[in-house]
Amino acid sequence: MFEINTILFYGITFGILIMTIVYTFVRYLYSKEIFYISYCFMQIFSLIFIISYSKLFEINILVQEFSLVIASIFAVIFAINYYEGNFFPKITNFKELVFNTFLLNVVILTAFYHYILFEYLPYTIIYAILFISLIFNLKQGFKPALIYVIGWSIFCILLFIFDFKNLYNQMGYFDLVLVVFAIEAMLFTISIAYKYNDLKIQNKNFEKMVLQQSKFVKSGEMIANITHQFRQPLNNISYILINLKKRFESKNLDEIYFDKKINQANEQVVFLSKTIDDFKEFYVESKEKVLFSVKEAINNAITILSADLKSNNIQLEVNFETFEDIQIFGVKNELSQVVFSLVSNSIDVLKNIKNPKIKIDIFCDSAEVKITVLDNAGGIKTKNIKKIFEPYFTTKELGTGLGLYLVKMIIEESFSGKILVENKKEGAYFSLFFEKAI
Repeated sequence: MFEINTILFYGITFGILIMTIVYTFVRYLYSKEIFYISYCFMQIFSLIFIISYSKLFEINILVQEFSLVIASIFAVIFAINYYEGNFFPKITNFKELVFNTFLLNVVILTAFYHYILFEYLPYTIIYAILFISLIFNLKQGFKPALIYVIGWSIFCILLFIFDFKNLYNQMGYFDLVLVVFAIEAMLFTISIAYKYNDLKIQNKNFEKMVLQQSKFVKSGEMIANITHQFRQPLNNISYILINLKKRFESKNLDEIYFDKKINQANEQVVFLSKTIDDFKEFYVESKEKVLFSVKEAINNAITILSADLKSNNIQLEVNFETFEDIQIFGVKNELSQVVFSLVSNSIDVLKNIKNPKIKIDIFCDSAEVKITVLDNAGGIKTKNIKKIFEPYFTTKELGTGLGLYLVKMIIEESFSGKILVENKKEGAYFSLFFEKAI
């Protein structure tokens, strides 16, 4: 029979392992990071090991040995995936060779002492590999592995200095191998919290890179549109100059006709200037959020796309089902980018459609602003509609798969809004929701 305290202590240990298993599995489902699932499996087999080790149940000793081997394998997989930096240090001279050899011996000795103290190989493997990760890459700054390694190192040093293990065993306390599972879980949880923050920062940097990459792609499309946009006004100015020249040569140029043509030329110049200003707004790096007009943001995008719409004979209709001065809070050029992406996608699929149309409706109630974009291209295939906001998913032959991903990212992160898509009878129907500015 076992004492109630022994059973209770084993129960606590089992509970700690189960919690880390559930935690790492859930984290893996969200992040798909290999180190989460490998640690999860290591802890599953560690749980099997400690259940067999406890002798609370009649389990064959082979199960204990098998679980130890499998847990050790997953420990290696976890540590390698959690590893930060280079496995092998760069050695350029004899001094560095001696120093790094000394450091490697320190790792081997401390890892050996770690195993002697706790007698559980998987955790020793992780400790050793992450210790190497730390000492060979010190110049790369603070790392999540630092918490893990320092935590174990301090505990090992204290046990060594005070010969605590012998004292612990002499006092008849619970087996130290049980304590190690609790310590491992705590150190891992603290370390993984820092790792998670690192991953979030990396993800933010990735999103910035993707955004910039998408802007370069879109800039080519915009330049093509602006080329079409400029051609007609420049031709008009050219005709105005030719007419003025002819009138002048024939001595038939009066002041009224001259002023009329100058005004016409100025109108074309103003149009060109506005087009350039609208184009520049797409590349303003300012992330300062302000109150801005929804109508202006939409018109900026349409101005850039108007030549493309005209050349493809696409009818664009913009309806305000509310007052036109409605405002929202955010970055104006980012809403323009959203509208540009949605409308340009519609243009791409409407090029071979008879009587192509795009309709933009703006609605507003006391709480939110809703912008909808509908085309008559027949809609999105059912198998694709759930994937269209994923990065790099595209059905276009030369598409990047970044446009709609960035649209979703901008709406959710910059405006704290949401975007939905569905198929209507006519075609794809995008709904954008934003908080109304007070």
